[in-house]
Amino acid sequence: MYLEKINSPKDLKKLDLKKLDLLAGEIREFLVRSISHTGGHLASNLGVVDLTIALHYCFNCPSDKLVWDVGHQAYTHKILTGRKDSFSNLRREGGISGFPRPSESKYDSFSVGHSSTSIAAALGMAVARDLAGEKHNVVAVIGDGAMTGGLAFEALNNAGARNTRLIIVLNDNQMSISRNVGGMSSYLNNLRITKGYMDAKDNIKNKLDRVPLVGSALKEAIGKTKEGLKRTILPQNIFEDFGLEYIGPVDGHNIPQLVKLFNRLKNVDSPVLVHVITQKGKGYKPAEIDPSKYHGVSEFNIESGVRVSARKQTYSDVFGEKLVELGAKNKRICALTAAMPSGTGLDKFAHTYKDRFFDVGIAEEFAVTFAAGLAKSGYIPVFAVYSTFLQRAYDQIVHDVCIQGLPVIFAVDRAGIVGSDGETHQGIYDISFLSHIPGLVHMAPKNKYELEDMLEFAVELKRPVAIRYPRGEADTVLASERRKIELGKSETIYPGEKIAVIAYGAMNKTALEVYGELIKKGLSPTLINARFASPIDEDMVNDLLDYESIYTIEDNIFSGGYGESLGAMLTEKGFKGKRFKSFALPDKFIEHGKREALLAKYGLSSGSIAEEIVKDNEIGS
Repeated sequence: MYLEKINSPKDLKKLDLKKLDLLAGEIREFLVRSISHTGGHLASNLGVVDLTIALHYCFNCPSDKLVWDVGHQAYTHKILTGRKDSFSNLRREGGISGFPRPSESKYDSFSVGHSSTSIAAALGMAVARDLAGEKHNVVAVIGDGAMTGGLAFEALNNAGARNTRLIIVLNDNQMSISRNVGGMSSYLNNLRITKGYMDAKDNIKNKLDRVPLVGSALKEAIGKTKEGLKRTILPQNIFEDFGLEYIGPVDGHNIPQLVKLFNRLKNVDSPVLVHVITQKGKGYKPAEIDPSKYHGVSEFNIESGVRVSARKQTYSDVFGEKLVELGAKNKRICALTAAMPSGTGLDKFAHTYKDRFFDVGIAEEFAVTFAAGLAKSGYIPVFAVYSTFLQRAYDQIVHDVCIQGLPVIFAVDRAGIVGSDGETHQGIYDISFLSHIPGLVHMAPKNKYELEDMLEFAVELKRPVAIRYPRGEADTVLASERRKIELGKSETIYPGEKIAVIAYGAMNKTALEVYGELIKKGLSPTLINARFASPIDEDMVNDLLDYESIYTIEDNIFSGGYGESLGAMLTEKGFKGKRFKSFALPDKFIEHGKREALLAKYGLSSGSIAEEIVKDNEIGS
């Protein structure tokens, strides 16, 4: 009734304040109905419906800048800014992104996808506004565990020192993907339970305003002693110590209260942090009960909350189960996650070996150096992390782990094309940024059995190791080929002549299909499972020097990838063949879409690869 009339924030502002709760209900129904068909981030978006309505009702975007942290909770923002009719293609190729994208809308002020960035970006925008002599507001919305990230604290430190006009909204739902952990979570919980004092303080001030003659003087005296009073009754407030004005906790589902507050804050000329309490999953009972399960969902039945398609065993499952098995045999194995125990398959390890499991929150840099400390002290830490998030800890990998040669194992989940989450989440760079680091072993399994073998091998190796594996169902391709893992040694699946096809990791399935097509065309290629991107198998390289054509297949960008490294080695050793080609992703940011469709788009389907190889090796070519 109301939602169909909203095509921009201007339409929203035409509604009476009393109607906004009805609009919020309609938006929640729309989100549940829409995401049940497309998949997407459900629980986090249901939790911020009221907050988003209040922000757009009070501020004048796009003149005012609204900067989202993480960005997976910006669906209501997209609905209110003219994109509700595009939700049928949410996160699909050619459709709208699941995250804010300035290229998609003028209302998206900053491109996001990783956490803890909003305060820093918003502060930069606020300072730029001041330098330009402009007057618009800048609002950063941070939550879903992002306050545990070091960048957020660096930004708070600078925001307090700059003393510029900036509004920071801390959306506190006690959750990242799983329930928040650590000191910041405990601290925020302590602030939540002090709300009675904050209300009492406001009541005292209001009553003093009504006392004849002496009321104002008494209030002024109380104001001067406010810090002493607060320190006596309240725990120390870290945000005020940073130099920000702290307001809260505030009910994040009370739209009239939020509107009144934001309207008041628009003219405050100093940095303010508003602590807003919300419920992740609000309005859809299954998501309220289990917000972690409904953080990111595939298609599901609304009535039952059950996925439309049956869940199959994933690489994350295989990794988690094998680590539990190894943990029973070796008491020095520890497991680490950065706020993703479920997503990385570590739930069972966490339950079975509580004293050896560490969820450090959204703090990948800390996780790596913490793991280095464990390794230096004789333990074997296994850090399970998505490829896209491991990027954040590159310096720590180099300096704290690899320079010392410490036996930290990086279980690099969601490597390669991950699909619907798009350019900020594609795991297509880890071969490039890891395999060139001296001393670090980079492996990738062809199937779930080889993942188990590689993990067991890594535990025994006692040096830095990264094992990359993809999102989704664990392959059983070439299951009968289960040969011992040897450091830096590839695996010849099928011997041949003149033509070699070498696949890395998950692309072995594609390579096997390519092999089949080439056999049909009368060619007799050698099919090789690379296994290692670092170190590359030197014996294999020597064996390939007399081949006419060599092809590599990987789901990483070309620059710095397996193919580029192998090509350089072949050239150095005097390869005299006719051609060498690396089938890899282009050096660009890859948009959202289904994995298979994106691979096909960029020439990595088995059909297109086989066709090109056949054309290259026709008689006379």
